[in-house]
Amino acid sequence: MNSVTTADVKKLHLPKVGSHKGQNGRLLIIGGSHLFHAASIWALEVASRIVDLVHYSSVPENNEIVMEVKKQFRDGIVIPRDHIDEYIEEDDCVLIGPGMVRDSETETLTNTLLRKHASKQWVIDAGALQMMDISLIPQNAILTPHHGEFRGLWEKCQMANAKCPIEYPSDEDGVKWFAKHYRCIVLLKGQQDIAASPKESRMIEVGNEGMTKGGTGDVLAWLIAALACKNDPFLATTAGSVINKTAGDELYRVVGPFFNASDLAAQIPKTMRWLVTGV
Repeated sequence: MNSVTTADVKKLHLPKVGSHKGQNGRLLIIGGSHLFHAASIWALEVASRIVDLVHYSSVPENNEIVMEVKKQFRDGIVIPRDHIDEYIEEDDCVLIGPGMVRDSETETLTNTLLRKHASKQWVIDAGALQMMDISLIPQNAILTPHHGEFRGLWEKCQMANAKCPIEYPSDEDGVKWFAKHYRCIVLLKGQQDIAASPKESRMIEVGNEGMTKGGTGDVLAWLIAALACKNDPFLATTAGSVINKTAGDELYRVVGPFFNASDLAAQIPKTMRWLVTGV
């Protein structure tokens, strides 16, 4: 399996001189819950630096928290849940799952939206990833599981699909099989990230032990979703992984493993500048 390099990252879309608002990406983020709030802020902080417009929707109490933060942070638009459908139609990519709890509400919302809007570009993470019906995975959707979540997807596959291997293969073979069979893109997060689409697979080998902090995987999901607004979804996935891990390595050189997801979110734009533009 070939490794992704910084040369691959240079293929990413850059805003063109003279472009107008909305031409460089519109992203809808559906996430958060009454338990998890920080995920929302990391999402807005990362995505708003990459795309032109970020729409955010959560449960009412989480929307209120984000609105309070927006007294200092003014780069996203908070929308109520009952307006999600209209924003899905106009936005380039939809990220669902970060900060969502594993309950019937998440299950119903996730599966309803995937069924109704199967033609959209989706990034599915965290709570939504764990609660979704795998038969509803849209074509070219980007799934971002850690190892435990991917085993859960594999178990669902074994229960619902007679073609699914009875024995779990290697991680590499498992990710490749799943991506090909469900016509999606899978990024298996770990010490070495493994990315697979129905046509190809790549490995991302940078990163360090500081990346085990809670929230760093959420930052990655938002980064990939922002990139997927204007890039090929497999390129968005692999480049997002490289940027995220390289940003972590840059922090490691300064503070060792003693950084958190907020530090990582702040570092990503600096890392992107030299990875994408060489400056």
